[in-house]
Amino acid sequence: MKFKARVWKFGDNINTDLILPVQAFYLPAEEQARWVFRANRPGWVDEVQPGNIIVGGKNFGMGSSRPAARSLRNLGLGCLVAQSINGLFFRNCVNFAFPALECRDVFDAFNEGDIAEVDFDAAAVRNVTSGMTLAAVALPPKLLDLLKAGGIYPLLEKEGLIGPQTAASG
Repeated sequence: MKFKARVWKFGDNINTDLILPVQAFYLPAEEQARWVFRANRPGWVDEVQPGNIIVGGKNFGMGSSRPAARSLRNLGLGCLVAQSINGLFFRNCVNFAFPALECRDVFDAFNEGDIAEVDFDAAAVRNVTSGMTLAAVALPPKLLDLLKAGGIYPLLEKEGLIGPQTAASG
């Protein structure tokens, strides 16, 4: 699984309230994406392009278990690479098929607007703009398979363990 796109940078301790604010919490999942980062980067959702990559600092996704990762996926972002990712948020990323990877020095290796190339299979992050390549923390094979399957719901459905899911539930 590989991604190559423009980078948007977000610093340390980005919480799920910033990603998916309470005002959008009960809206349909597709509409929630329009609220992503509205409090700290108004208008950002109109600038971001499908496939773009977020580079984050430490403790990205801290806070509540709200489905903020789903909103990032529904916005069309390619993936997230951060110095560290909150454990609960990381698991929601996997469950909602939003690829996320930890890479210790990634925040300082990129400027906003640089082009990143992220290879999940090789656990490598490359700044195409500068030529620098960083080693990331490899995902366990089962979690990588879960991401590639489209998340937890499609995988469980495919295995016959749950019935078909509606757009609102996934």
